Amino acid sequence: MEARLSTGQPALGDAAPQLAFAIEDGGVLEYAAVPTLRFALRVESTMPVRSVALNVQLRIAATRRSYTDDEREGLVELFGGAGDCGRNLRSLHWTNLVMQVGPFSDSTLVEMPVTCTYDLEVTATRYFHGLADGEVPLEFLFGGTVFFAAGDGRLQVRPISWNQEADFRLPVSAWREMMERHFPGHSWLRLERDVFERLYAYRARNTLLTWEQTIDALLDQEG
Repeated sequence: MEARLSTGQPALGDAAPQLAFAIEDGGVLEYAAVPTLRFALRVESTMPVRSVALNVQLRIAATRRSYTDDEREGLVELFGGAGDCGRNLRSLHWTNLVMQVGPFSDSTLVEMPVTCTYDLEVTATRYFHGLADGEVPLEFLFGGTVFFAAGDGRLQVRPISWNQEADFRLPVSAWREMMERHFPGHSWLRLERDVFERLYAYRARNTLLTWEQTIDALLDQEG
């Protein structure tokens, strides 16, 4: 894992706080009801802050790691075949987060949860599923609003520029641990309703007890 500190300055005046952001740690959120990753976000300020209304854009910096031949094959739906992968490889938008940071003076450490899904129609899930090992380079972009007190005690508000970033490398093993914890030995397949109804009718017609038996029977017919 690695984290990089990125600093920036609000655009409106020297009296406003200068904020800095860094991801210090990341992994699986324990005891979560749904698959959730957690990231420890360090926020630093040059002056006391009343609160921060923080907007976070999370991206997968897919161009910042190498891929084996098997991984390229697993990512063909995202980046094309082996001949196209180099040209089509690009950063992927994962999710947007909104969170509140309470009052602090110099720095504070807050938990940033990211809810995940095993739906393979979701780009981020498809990307993680296609990786065998290693780390996933992530980019966190920060925006929002900072609230602070002026010298005379009046509450001041300043926007946070979107040019502030932090990087983190999440082990693929953390993703796999999280999904195995919530869906042990299983994967998800989403179907359109009419396709599901046809599959359900096939299962009932052939008195098959499980969905695994149903899929196996159809695959056996195809040889």
